[in-house]
Amino acid sequence: MKKTIAILAIGAVLWSCNETKDKTNSTAEAVVETVEETTNSKLAYQSFGEQIDDKGVLSKDEMLEAYKSMKEGDTVTTKFKATVKKVCQNKGCWMRLDMGEMESFVKFKDYGFFMPMDIAGQEVIVEGKAFIATTSVEELKHFAEDGGKTKEEIDAITEPEVSYSFTSSGVLIPAPETN
Repeated sequence: MKKTIAILAIGAVLWSCNETKDKTNSTAEAVVETVEETTNSKLAYQSFGEQIDDKGVLSKDEMLEAYKSMKEGDTVTTKFKATVKKVCQNKGCWMRLDMGEMESFVKFKDYGFFMPMDIAGQEVIVEGKAFIATTSVEELKHFAEDGGKTKEEIDAITEPEVSYSFTSSGVLIPAPETN
């Protein structure tokens, strides 16, 4: 009888652990969800990473001002909207967002999800941590290779770069309209 109870208890624990697993998306496959905008209209988004909403979103200009006020070592948790300039063409493991006079280099929390590689030109909402970073020449060359740069362009990289960086925990991309 004690063995039966022990087996049932272990089974219940294993079953309950399986049910509480994190249900966030960890690939470039997205969940399409309807998110209520602050204007009370509804928009469908493809959601990547942790579930986020479109409330309290800074514009790219507001985010640029926040970046300008930061120094290396500062971290700000925020959410903003900007247009995608480039996406890693190997697997979608990073993207560059247009901030006007600069770009924000976005990686994804714990390398846990990726972006579709064909979203350049689309406006996205990202949530996570903004910070100022210095990227080494070695990393810059790696990113240039991922971005499809030529050998000559890669070889021309000779100095580290101070950049507006962002580690995103979640991304929303407006879902294609289906009429």
